[in-house]
Amino acid sequence: MKRIILFSSIFLLLISACTPTPPTEPPTGTQPPIEALNPDAPQIATLPSGTLEGFPTPPSVSEPPADQIIIAEEARALYRTEQGSLLVEFLDDDLLHFEYSGPAVRPDVEENIFTSPMVAKTDYAGPAVFETSPEGILRTRSLEVQVDASLCLRATDITRQPPLTLTRLCPNKIERNRKSFFFTPESFTHIYGLGQQFTTPNQPDGDWAGKVRFPGDDYGNAMVGWNGGAAGNTQFSVAYFTGASTENYALFLDNASAQQWDFRDPQAWKISAVGPGIRFYLMAGADLPDLRADYLEITGRPPVPPKKMFGLWVSEYGFDNWGELDEKLSSLRANRFPVDGFVLDLQWFGGIQSDSDNTRMGSLTWDLSNFPSPAAKIDTLRDQGVGIMTIEESYIGKNLPEHRDLESRGYLVERCEGCEAVYLTENPWWGKGGMLDWSDTQGAAYWHDLKREPLIEAGVIGHWTDLGEPELYSLTSWYTGIPEPYAESHIHPDTHNLYNFLWSQSIYDGYLRNQRDQRPFILSRSGAPGSQRLGVAMWSGDVGSNLTTLATQMNNQMHMSYAGMDYYGSDVGGFHRGALDGNLDRMYTRWFGNAALLEIPLRPHTENLCNCKETAPDRIGSQESNLFNLRLRYSLVPYLYSLAHRAYRYGEPVYPPLAFYYQSDPQTHAIGQTKLIGRNLLVYTVPDYATYPRQVYLPAGQWINFYTDEWHASQGGYLEAMQVEEEDLFRLPLFARAGAIIPQMWVDEQTMNVFGQRLDGSTRDELILRVYAHPSKSEFTLFEDDGVTTAYQRGEVRSTRVTQQLFSGQAVVRVEPAQGSYAGAPAERPLVVRLSTAMPLGITQVLVNGEELPRFASQAELDQAESGWLLLAENVVFAKSARDSVDQAREFVFRYQ
Repeated sequence: MKRIILFSSIFLLLISACTPTPPTEPPTGTQPPIEALNPDAPQIATLPSGTLEGFPTPPSVSEPPADQIIIAEEARALYRTEQGSLLVEFLDDDLLHFEYSGPAVRPDVEENIFTSPMVAKTDYAGPAVFETSPEGILRTRSLEVQVDASLCLRATDITRQPPLTLTRLCPNKIERNRKSFFFTPESFTHIYGLGQQFTTPNQPDGDWAGKVRFPGDDYGNAMVGWNGGAAGNTQFSVAYFTGASTENYALFLDNASAQQWDFRDPQAWKISAVGPGIRFYLMAGADLPDLRADYLEITGRPPVPPKKMFGLWVSEYGFDNWGELDEKLSSLRANRFPVDGFVLDLQWFGGIQSDSDNTRMGSLTWDLSNFPSPAAKIDTLRDQGVGIMTIEESYIGKNLPEHRDLESRGYLVERCEGCEAVYLTENPWWGKGGMLDWSDTQGAAYWHDLKREPLIEAGVIGHWTDLGEPELYSLTSWYTGIPEPYAESHIHPDTHNLYNFLWSQSIYDGYLRNQRDQRPFILSRSGAPGSQRLGVAMWSGDVGSNLTTLATQMNNQMHMSYAGMDYYGSDVGGFHRGALDGNLDRMYTRWFGNAALLEIPLRPHTENLCNCKETAPDRIGSQESNLFNLRLRYSLVPYLYSLAHRAYRYGEPVYPPLAFYYQSDPQTHAIGQTKLIGRNLLVYTVPDYATYPRQVYLPAGQWINFYTDEWHASQGGYLEAMQVEEEDLFRLPLFARAGAIIPQMWVDEQTMNVFGQRLDGSTRDELILRVYAHPSKSEFTLFEDDGVTTAYQRGEVRSTRVTQQLFSGQAVVRVEPAQGSYAGAPAERPLVVRLSTAMPLGITQVLVNGEELPRFASQAELDQAESGWLLLAENVVFAKSARDSVDQAREFVFRYQ
């Protein structure tokens, strides 16, 4: 391959890397604790620009550069100094991949940079343009990169006028195993992403500027005691940086070691991580949607969850037998609450025995005395519109036959290669025993086929993976290993943050290997970048039952959305009721109302070994409020499900932060309490007990109260006096954007689940389109599929494009012919359009495909008719057309004076 050498000198003799011997004692020096892990540690002193230790001043023009080799046709460059090397490759015009390594590593400029299992895409075509200057500057159509003698990398976005310096990133002592990097803030003032870390109780707002993103422990992901509960700290190593208007870029650190991102110093931010080589992706782009789409291209977009996961799932620790579940289901049905599933905790396989080798932990075999005939029972529940999700753990009781089997095969985590399995006895709340090695792909496949396949065959539709940080581990462990570019790593520190990721991958791969057409769905307490592509939803851990925790959950949800986790939730109502900070019923009502609009799945859960606590929303809190909020959630399922398809197809967020689409509005930048649902709905969350009216920030534009159809024109400001509780009904302030088209399903007291099954056996299959008429033409595409299988990935999906526009004298809503189909797709259905306008229009006539509809005076009369229309309010008209083929376009024309 041709090499273009721009600068040359005698290359330094580099020391070859050696494969370390797996430790038999807790490692010392392998991965020292993160500096300043204690949040109370002294703050970094602020020094003059360019004088921080390890942050070299830019060299003078006369200073010799680092040794440099450039391969132009591969858009790749290698730089070497005595301290180490920097390998740079452009994957696209606006996507830079680079790796810093110490002197013990000799990277090859002719080879691609290594990628971890977190990365999904490695087959980039390269930039359309790649140029080099005599000064050694690398340039594409979007980025300009310059590397100096200290291996400092300066990146500039040259699509901006004037060109925008993104950062200058400098290595600090990269010859060490723990490496750190200083990088300049430049003009960027806000930072998002980096996963979940519960910081300040009762604080839904704020970004990472001026703060430190600490790992959960010295090795990364962990459950941390916090605010009366145990909250998850999960590292998703992607950060987005924004400044004025749409100035932005993002960094993704493709490294699974425990990291610390320190943004306290206003002149030099700092990242620290461990490894022989530290790999970064730098993304430039027009705006935050561009950056997030690039990140999801690297790590993978989320598949569409099973449709039932958009409904209510009732959970507790724990359901002791089928009878308890049946009794809860009967109560929900009697009180007319829709429900889609139940989640079974440890009791389904017989529970645990603390501090004992005889625990049932990890057996993953039905306790047939309490859960007899599981396949038949699950089949009966399916007929009743209800699914089952079961918990599973990675820990295996010492005296279980499964432990003996796995140990004999070498599929448990071992003390050294070929040695006995690690025996975990510390904090033995679940018992004592061994731990599955998910880095062993052969063992992971064996366990899937042995334990999960029978569950899937019996009808289980979700896998709840718990304790996957992992919660308990031994530092003397030996793992089969994650392949690294310079050595094969077997020690725990290098596996810790990938443990739950690999666990999830074993499920995802098992479905593929066994040619299961059922969609995999995984509910996890931990994960890593890329978990989303495996069908993972995350929840925040065993949090305390207090609204100050819920408020901080809202802040985490904002950062998790940037990190690519569209499906992120909580133990609704809190797991630890001992942390209650007010009235239990009011706490649950508020939490449930917030979660009903924002969490997938919607899963109330608590510790209930005493069988004296409730989680089902018909038994705790305000039944009226819970029912209202749950039915609102179900009515929005067609909209949410379409957003899930957009997330899968285009990498768009399901629950974007407010700043995501309103980046140019500086008032949105740190708001976590107000959120978007897709592009067209805005919700103000209420994670507190207060009943006073709220101030809700509305970005510039017209916004419509979802409940009252009041239109509000905003220049970017606060709407006063928004009620959150009226006549004991709690509901979140919810607004639609002018021009929005919101598809809905019919929900009433007969609705059983998201598929529209009904208690009385009747059918309501009309498509309801909630339209907010506006002079600017807008559109929305409804996506539908069978809701169960992966056939949508093979093209078995139906899309229906809907447009609206308000003209002088008429408003037009057009439903295009459906494109595509799927098994069980309806061939025809009625259409309902609920049109809201900014002012009373004096509607005089409604036509569908040129035929006038009859007008009715009441909803009852219209319900009895095949088609027609009526005014619901001065500015709201309700019209429905007769059942017709979905292949037929239908155009609603609303004429007014």
